[in-house]
Amino acid sequence: MSKIGRQKISAKAEQFTESVIREMTRVALQHDAVNLAQGFPDFPCPLELKQAAYQAIEADVNQYAITWGDRSFRHAIANKVRWYLGLDIDPETQITVTCGSTEAMASVMLATVDPGDEVIVFEPYYENYGSDAILAGAIPRYVTLHPPHWTFDKAQLRQAFNANTKAIIINTPHNPTGKVFSREELTLIAELCQKWDVLAFTDEIYEHILYDGTQHIALVTLPGMEERTVTINGLSKTYSVTGWRVGYILANPELTGAIRKVHDFLTVGAPAPLQRAGVAAMQLPASYYEELGKLYHQKRDSILQILDQVGIP
Repeated sequence: MSKIGRQKISAKAEQFTESVIREMTRVALQHDAVNLAQGFPDFPCPLELKQAAYQAIEADVNQYAITWGDRSFRHAIANKVRWYLGLDIDPETQITVTCGSTEAMASVMLATVDPGDEVIVFEPYYENYGSDAILAGAIPRYVTLHPPHWTFDKAQLRQAFNANTKAIIINTPHNPTGKVFSREELTLIAELCQKWDVLAFTDEIYEHILYDGTQHIALVTLPGMEERTVTINGLSKTYSVTGWRVGYILANPELTGAIRKVHDFLTVGAPAPLQRAGVAAMQLPASYYEELGKLYHQKRDSILQILDQVGIP
């Protein structure tokens, strides 16, 4: 690179690379290789979503939706959260629709974290969390998840919290390990968040992809956590539409106000016709998620057999 080019690059951009996950996908495509690096559901999305998207486009839903999300979609999200998590969320003041859960985490970090604040991250971690922390000027504090069950050391977690801690990121079910945080683990996290007055950012994009009888527990449902938890989710993985880029954030009204401001100036809004399709997604019956679980169980068992045969642990 020329000298003048190097001088014009920010210190933030120098601290992280392009996505390794997506780079490996490009390499796999180039060499016609089996790609185990990037996870996405490469099978058809539910017909109901396609039909709703068609109808929205045919109805000329082509202009901006309300910046923080189409009203019908936000209300559909609130209804789904009510039956699945048992939470009463106000769709007018507590939901923000984003361009995928990736933008959601970036908006949350930029809206709540100041330069020099510390953010606790469990490692291994989804790579975006590190770059999001850098963009927000935060200092990551890493807590290790130990194989084979990907548990954390309670003493190490307690040591990670201090007066400079602003937030902790919890991804459950977890990418890349598949770990589902237990109620006991989440209870300890909740206690520490309340003791140190820390926010919790939970990435729950895999909430319906569970194995071996595990149960998804949303941190926001634990005592004392409703006001300090920011829950991030989206359509991508559960409904096989990773390319649609429709995510959403649940948070208390004060945090939501700040998040919406940042979101507005990052992306303005998620695709309007696809938010209408999101309404159809939120209205799918419980049986859809049961069938999705069975499908993933079959796929998981198949790939494990293959990996065992070729000697990959």
